[in-house]
Amino acid sequence: MAEWHAEWYLSTLSHWLLVGAAMIGLMLATYAVLRRLKVRREAAAGYALILPWLLGFLIWNAYPFAYSLYLAFTEYDVLQPPKWVGLENFKYMFFEDPRFWPSVKLTVLYAFISVPLGMAGALATAVLLAQDVKAVGFWRTLYYLPSVLPAAATALLWRWMFASKGLINTLLSPIYRLLDMEPLMWFADERLVLPSFVIMSFWGIFGANTVILLAALKNVPKELLEAATVDGAGPWTRFFKITLPMISPSLLYVMIMGIIGALQNFTAPLFITTPSGAGTFLNVYIYQQGFTQYKMGYASAIAWFLMVLILILTLLVLRWSEAWVYYEVEVRQKRR
Repeated sequence: MAEWHAEWYLSTLSHWLLVGAAMIGLMLATYAVLRRLKVRREAAAGYALILPWLLGFLIWNAYPFAYSLYLAFTEYDVLQPPKWVGLENFKYMFFEDPRFWPSVKLTVLYAFISVPLGMAGALATAVLLAQDVKAVGFWRTLYYLPSVLPAAATALLWRWMFASKGLINTLLSPIYRLLDMEPLMWFADERLVLPSFVIMSFWGIFGANTVILLAALKNVPKELLEAATVDGAGPWTRFFKITLPMISPSLLYVMIMGIIGALQNFTAPLFITTPSGAGTFLNVYIYQQGFTQYKMGYASAIAWFLMVLILILTLLVLRWSEAWVYYEVEVRQKRR
């Protein structure tokens, strides 16, 4: 066994060394060719140095992206070559698949509910952490921890908490007895699947979004707040008239990333079984179609629908942002 492990390690190491040597050779060849073409030394060196990233992008990102578009118009089960079927995948997806539209409804509603609530919670947490209190460093570290915890472990923890005899129902048991009602089934009840996932999303309030908004709050010019205070503006007026406009670009970023993340929610619903009538999140549905039922063509079609949906919602948010996002640089340029 030890000999087999040593042989496997040496084989893997040799492959890595060969790939590295080949990459260095390509970089040197690229530099030499560009220099022969009279490209400046700095530019030639720059192109040679980005060659590994460029090849990785073309091979591992651009090619699968383009190939998935082709697969969306084929019937492909991995074992047999793709068979061109035209628009049949999209026809089945829009008009015949009984699970597709419930999944779209669940995904979109989850995004529209969880993102605004998450932004409000992250902003409120950031405002609290921006105060000068004792041990503020400890509290900032504590509130950032959710962003570094494993998503799979967090999903399993929430599944246990939402179980019929889990922590949440145990805490709510006095209310159940008072109202003479049975404990809620949460993920086992079609009506409670969406609220359960929305409650889970509150876990994401703390973490990266809070840090981003905290940094934005720290960059609000104190001179503006002090001038407003001298003019008699109260805390709420200063917050809504000065603080919010000044941090609106950060709010826009958090909103767009939140929408993209919510529409691509995957890890938690993958570990949590829900009733079929409630649908599932589109990313999980794509995984189920492609890697459990081996319908790679149909999964690619759903993936492209999800990409177009994300693109449309992102463009709508960007267009809407013109009415409420304030950019100080633009104002200065207009004044000039």
